[in-house]
Amino acid sequence: MSEKFSDEPTRLAQTIVPLFARQAGAFAPVSFPDGGRVELTTGADAQDDCAVFRLAGSHDLVVGTDYVRGPKFRLYEMGHLDEYDLGYYLVAANLSDIAAMGAKPIGLLSVVRYPAEMDDVLFGLVMRGIRDACAAFGCFNVGGDIGGAERLILSASALGVCPAGKALLRSGAKPGDAVCLTAPTGLAGAAMAYLRSGVPDLVIDSLLPSLLVNWKRPVARVGEGLVLGASGVVTSCQDTSDGLKATLLGIAESSGVGIDVDERSIPVPKAVAAVAAHVNVEPLSLVMGDSVDFELVFTISPGQVDDLAEALSFHRIGVVTEKREVVLTGENGERTDLPGKAWRHQGDGKA
Repeated sequence: MSEKFSDEPTRLAQTIVPLFARQAGAFAPVSFPDGGRVELTTGADAQDDCAVFRLAGSHDLVVGTDYVRGPKFRLYEMGHLDEYDLGYYLVAANLSDIAAMGAKPIGLLSVVRYPAEMDDVLFGLVMRGIRDACAAFGCFNVGGDIGGAERLILSASALGVCPAGKALLRSGAKPGDAVCLTAPTGLAGAAMAYLRSGVPDLVIDSLLPSLLVNWKRPVARVGEGLVLGASGVVTSCQDTSDGLKATLLGIAESSGVGIDVDERSIPVPKAVAAVAAHVNVEPLSLVMGDSVDFELVFTISPGQVDDLAEALSFHRIGVVTEKREVVLTGENGERTDLPGKAWRHQGDGKA
């Protein structure tokens, strides 16, 4: 089968329109108890200059944007991710931020810029990854931009809504609050650590698909975020897209508090422990480090933990303190700095 390289209008007509058709009719209106309502009246299927949402009542619009480095993903360059995976990841990265605010996603605007050597099949893979991820998390790709560039460039902006004044922020944690985590972290970081080591291991090779799933099919915790937002008892929240350590430091700094993490309460997946032994590092350095797992860290009054646990599964991993330091308390009671490397947005990227 020969490669096909269509121009932008052709790709718009033959790929974009069929993939994102009939949005306005399929959009499920978002309603709030106070009468607020959101409807999509003009979607990507209309091929107009913009999508149009009709907003009625009192609610807040939550907006976030994130860029994905496309072919500069190391795992893509190593052959472990394909173009579909990159499109899927783009959506999850953006909707994770919406989830962390306790908001309901209502749409995504994507920017897909591609090099001249990207044929129609590969372009279609990117767009299908975007479409399928949006479907998985309950929203539509309602528009954006496609066109040529020197290499594949992926960026998006996510839109969400929540009841007025009810968005979850990083800045509300209070001394005495319990610190909680939706699910174990470290899987994505462990995959990177193992593949970077260049030293094969038969046991870890068998575990590699489970490690790579956080890269290939990452999960934005939209459902969990909605439960947290609706609970009315969560005092702060942030996703772990920059790693668990960076998230704990971020909540503490924004809230003007400290956090004491209980080492015994941190879940360590078996696959992460196996990689840690293989590359000769402490398991918690992978669990806490710059692993892109898109979990949610949140704080809540200790008296509300049991009630929330009836609606949501999570791990209680520490406590908010008045003293402004973020520490790990070991099994022997000794307090140390959190292990692992906190992600910083500089250099050539974590992925």
